[in-house]
Order: sequence, then C-alpha cells, then structure tokens
Amino acid sequence: MISIQNLSVEFSAKSLFDGINYVINKRDRIALVGKNGAGKSTMLKIIAGVQKPTSGSVAVPQDVTIGYLPQHMTLTDTNTVIDEVRKAFGHIQQLHEQYDRLSAELAERTDYESDAYARLIDRMTTLSEQISMEEGDGGEAEMEKTLIGLGFVRSDFNRPTSEFSGGWRMRIELAKILLQRPDVLLLDEPTNHLDIESIQWLENFLVTKAGAVVLVSHDRAFIDNVTNRTIEISLGKIYDYAVNYSKYVVLHQERIEQQRRAYENQQKQIQDTEEFIERFRYKATKAVQVQSRMKQLAKIERIEVDEVDTSRLNLRFPPAPRSGDYPVIADGVGKAYGDHQVFDGATFTIKRGEKVAFVGKNGEGKSTLVKCIMGEIPFTGHLKLGHNVKIGYFAQNQAQLLDGEITVFDTIDRVAVGDIRTKIRDILGAFMFGGEASDKKVKVLSGGEKTRLAMIRLLLEPVNLLILDEPTNHLDMSTKDILKQAIKDFDGTVIVVSHDREFLDGLVEKVYEFGGGKMRECLGGIYEFLEKKKLDSLAELERNKPSTPDKPAQDTRNTTAPQKPATQQDAPAQRQGRVNYTEQRERQRMVKRAEKKVAEAEASIADIEARIAEVEARIAAGEVDADIFERHAALGKQLDNAMSLWELAGIELDELKQSLGID
Repeated sequence: MISIQNLSVEFSAKSLFDGINYVINKRDRIALVGKNGAGKSTMLKIIAGVQKPTSGSVAVPQDVTIGYLPQHMTLTDTNTVIDEVRKAFGHIQQLHEQYDRLSAELAERTDYESDAYARLIDRMTTLSEQISMEEGDGGEAEMEKTLIGLGFVRSDFNRPTSEFSGGWRMRIELAKILLQRPDVLLLDEPTNHLDIESIQWLENFLVTKAGAVVLVSHDRAFIDNVTNRTIEISLGKIYDYAVNYSKYVVLHQERIEQQRRAYENQQKQIQDTEEFIERFRYKATKAVQVQSRMKQLAKIERIEVDEVDTSRLNLRFPPAPRSGDYPVIADGVGKAYGDHQVFDGATFTIKRGEKVAFVGKNGEGKSTLVKCIMGEIPFTGHLKLGHNVKIGYFAQNQAQLLDGEITVFDTIDRVAVGDIRTKIRDILGAFMFGGEASDKKVKVLSGGEKTRLAMIRLLLEPVNLLILDEPTNHLDMSTKDILKQAIKDFDGTVIVVSHDREFLDGLVEKVYEFGGGKMRECLGGIYEFLEKKKLDSLAELERNKPSTPDKPAQDTRNTTAPQKPATQQDAPAQRQGRVNYTEQRERQRMVKRAEKKVAEAEASIADIEARIAEVEARIAAGEVDADIFERHAALGKQLDNAMSLWELAGIELDELKQSLGID
C-alpha cells in the first residue's frame, strides 16, 4: 500500500537513515522501536509528508488516506468539544468526488477476475459505507462513542476546548483522526495522555476497526496487544520482524548476540592484522605482505553493535531511613475547586514498605491527592504522615527545579554518595545520557531529557516515601525496566501514579481507583484490579436480570406502556446460559488465583522462617561472621513483609468469597 524506497536522512552531515526500504501493507499494525533519537518520530513525519527525506521516496497511492497524530502539536481551536470533533466529517465532499472517480474507472474496466478489480470494488464499498455513516445519524453516534471511549463525559461535549489541558486536547485530536477512518494511522506516543481505561478502548479500536497502523509507544502492554509486526531502527538501518513486541524482544536479543560475536571476531582479526603490520613494517622481505595486510585492513567494513549493555546495571536507592509503621493515614479527605468536588471521603492507610498504585481517569483526583499528601494544597478531612517520613517526590514540574547552569554529570555528582559515585557514568548511560551528553549543561536539554535527569536525581536521595507521578512518560523500555527493578528493591514505601500496566505489574500489591468523586481500594496487583472490574460488571449484569422468565417480544408500535429494552426481551435462554457459564468460570478463576496467592505467601513465610532458624542456630553455636547479624535483621524484615502480604492475600480471598456468596 505504501512503499518506502531507498530512504536516507541526514542532519548536520550525520546520517539518521541510510537507504531504508520496506512496505506498509493493508492490515499491518507496525510498532516502530529503537532508542530515543534513533529516528522513530522522524520516520512518521516523513510517511505523513510533514518532512522531506534527504533522498529516496515514499510512494503513497492516490486513493490512500493517512491520519497522523504527532507527539506534540500546537492547538489554537476555540470551538466546543463536539463542534471541533465534527470537523472530522468535513471531508464528505472529497469522499463523494473520490467515489465518483472510482465509479468512472470501474465502468471502463473489463478485468473482472483480477485482484486489482476486486480491490477497486472493496475500496468503493468502504467509501459508500463511510459516506452513509457520516451523512446520517450514525456520525453523531460514532462521535459520542469515540469521545466517551477516550475518557470524556457527555457534559464535556459543549464545553469550549480552551477549558481543557493540553493532554485532553490531544485526545480531541485523536478522536478526530479516528473518526476520519484513514487507511493508514500514524500514532506517535498516543498513550502518553490516556488513562488505563482509555488505553484499553483505543487498543480494541485499533485491533477491530483500524486499517494499517504504524505507532511509536513506550507502553509495552499497549504495543504488544495492538501490533503484529515490529520494525527496529538502529544505526540508520531497519530490522523488520513479522511478530509482535514480546516475540521481537527474543529475536532482537539473538541478533544482538550474533552481532556481538561477529564484532568480537572482527576486532580480533583487526588486532592481529595491525600487530603483523607493526611487527614487519620495516622489514624489506615482508614489504609485499605488509602492503597486502594494509589493503585488507582498509577494506574491512567495520561492524557496529548498537546496544548498551545495561543488564548488569543494578541501580539501587540508598537505604531508606526507618519511618513509622504507617507513613500515610487519611480519614475522610476531600478536595473541591469551587463547586467542583474532585473527590471526597478518601479514607485509607498505607503501611511501611507497601507499594501502591493510584489509577483512574485523568481529572478524577490522583495527582490532586498526591498534592494533599505533599501539603501543597488545602483539603478537607484529616491526613497524617507517620513518624520520620521523608518524601521523595517526582512530578513533571520537577524538571523545572534543576540548576540550568551546571552539567548533567555535576547534577548527579552533587547528590550521589558512597559507592554509587563510581557508577554515575553507567547510570547516566542507562538513562540515555551517555558519552558527550553527560557534559551538556542542563539548560540546553529538552523537556523530556530534564524529566529523566530529575528522575535520576531522585533515585539517589535518601528517602523512605517515594511518590512518583507518571514516572515513565519519557523513558524507553529498557530504562523503565531498570527503574522498575530499583523500585522493587527499594525498602521504603512507594505511591505510583501511572497508566502503564506493564510497569505496575509485579511492582504494586494494592491499587486505589479514583472515579466518580470517590476512591476505592483493591487488594492485589494491577491485573487483578482490571480482572476485578470485569467481574464487577458481570455481577452488575446479574443484578439487572429480570427475576421472572422472559416473555415473548410483543409489538409495541401502538402502545405507550413502558417496556423492557428489546435486547432483554429478545435474549434467548441459551444466551443467558452462556452468560451465566462465562461468569461462573470467571469467578472460579478469580478464587483459584486468590487461593494460589495465599498458598504462595504461606510458602514464602515457611522458607524465610527456615532461613531465620538456620541463622539463629549458627549464632547459638558461636559460628558468627562479620555480617550474620545484618542477615538476621534483613530476614526479620523479609518475614514482616511476607506476613503482611499473607494477611492481605487472606483478606482479599475472604472478601472475594463473600462478594460471590462462597462459604
């Protein structure tokens, strides 16, 4: 459908792409991956026609439409939300003209059995359906469905777009692009401003309704669920894999290992050749051989390995000063701005060492509650911080607090203490500040670079309560993995505000959901929370079922008596049975998962108790080494944490069984 041919791009005599070739097919859903700065966003701009390549071409058929959502855009509209989105249908006349042109072409053709003729018929059918939908009432329904899917509520539809933040206005632009139903969607970090529910809705839309998709995203779960092809950009070349991201990671690692072995073999060959030349350079009897080796050396095409090995980088927070048992206790906390009540009645307790997530739609109060905990804004109710709580806070505006006159390296060097100072270069490299970038002054960094630098700075400060507000927005996947492991190893308390499911998975053991002006607690990880929401909707379905058997549908055209919705009246018994069976299986799976969690917690406790008994036996026998008491204390702490997890798992199991009516 779209052909990229011999594409090359240079910036200041530096090559970004070098002779790239590939084709975007009709149902391809492609993830563009690579390091920050590899050229992913530039590639999207070139395909969209926003930027011209240095050489080569992008061949787009005349009847193929492209929708492009850049990562950043300047928005100046002054309409209401619904009027702005209605602009998506402003191209109906163009659709009519395109349909008429294809119709005239069809009338002249006689190759009825050819693939080209079939494609023409298919294109005309699609255009006809699109025109029919956009000219009828279906267009309004699609607009409403799309806006609600992206997180808006009906009361937002007639509000001026100027009242919304940049993130929400990006959602409006995304809605317009999706409603246009282009043949090819180009999306640059579309999830940056979306909450988990909106991301899931967008995933479903792209999989079920979109044509070809090319996207750039650092949300691993999102691209894994959407894409079926991965194109890696590395050192000006591309590596094309006909698999989704998870499978690509395995194949990529195999390629890197092969590349590294080839690089090492080549380096040995170069070294041997150089040693031979140096040894016999001035011997007349070896002159011919020396000249031959020199020519051979000049012809070698040097292998490059575009991979910084961060697998051994064990980034750890400094030991957390001990806080009280309950770092955060809230009782009936609420916050309103004028007549708008953001949330109310938030009552919860976070224990020392817990790692929890704040999730929910944007604007429901996650960051607002964080500001309440930080003491930055007034609130109603009671909120108490525990004894000796030292907060480390990361938010987008943290970047503005950095000293612009010092270098990247000095920014980190001034807060690093102990052995970590010997690893500053490695840490900077892992967060994409390797080489000369570490000597840049902070004031010349981009917003994303400053955000990453603020994150590194926070990692090195001795705190015991970490509050991270969307920490992964400007991090690539390998850097997110390093940060996630560091947080998992952190022995303090953590609150994470995030919509990145993959980042939260295995990191948090409790989820607080914000929505409808309330805050609800869910014990378990992020995927347990998402599954529980599905279960709740099934339970809601069960509660809404009629208590008496369904009656046959009746003709209601000549009566105004209230009737049940037709979908309930007409549902056959077999369908009800399937719903009941599906619900029952889902409930059984939830209970088994909860029981497994309890069993795993009990096994962990038994293991730690056995290790404590072994250490205590050694102490009693006088077999004392330098760090045996530290090990004993660490095991004691692990046992406390394991007991807490066991208690939480038991409570979750009991609550689940109670909600399902299981003894």
